[in-house]
Amino acid sequence: MSWKEAVVNWFDGFGTASLGAMSFTEAIIQPVPPDLLFLPMLAKSDSTTFVIWLWLVITITSVMGSIVGYFIGKKWGRALFDRFNAQKHLDKIEILTARYGTFGIFIAAFSPIPYKVFGWAAGMGEMKLKPFIIAGLIGRGLRFGLEAVLIGIYGAKALDAIWWLLEREFLIAGLLIAASALIYFAFRWWNGLSGVPKSS
Repeated sequence: MSWKEAVVNWFDGFGTASLGAMSFTEAIIQPVPPDLLFLPMLAKSDSTTFVIWLWLVITITSVMGSIVGYFIGKKWGRALFDRFNAQKHLDKIEILTARYGTFGIFIAAFSPIPYKVFGWAAGMGEMKLKPFIIAGLIGRGLRFGLEAVLIGIYGAKALDAIWWLLEREFLIAGLLIAASALIYFAFRWWNGLSGVPKSS
């Protein structure tokens, strides 16, 4: 049994409370993503209402944990980055926020960059709390919601594909960032369409 499986087994056993606890703590300090508990729970569920409930639990508790991480980062950010050797993730977050502003916050929340690192960086950089929370809710909601929809439609095939992607962090990060950047520039192009002369 791997150490990740040991952590999941330790959290498992109390239903949605276990999922909430794992999601909350992952967004603060512990290293195992809540997807490892969330995905099997989705696969076993035969109720749309319960799937929505699981999605709400994992999204809200993840963002709540990130708020705790935000204040921890505000006080002990640099020590945390040094302790967990997370400078490479901080560099990526700084590039995203410098290049795309608030939209960069959303990209970081949606991507596989460890969410606790995102919270620490936001606190350390004294990012405004309101856009941090809003971007987190949207980004985490979309990430976990997409997993739920795919498993609901494609079942075990989607589960296998998601596991494969989760094991290849850099591949999925690149794909998500590329897709997000494409959407961003598409919106900029669309919003810039003004003053076009009418055809006669």
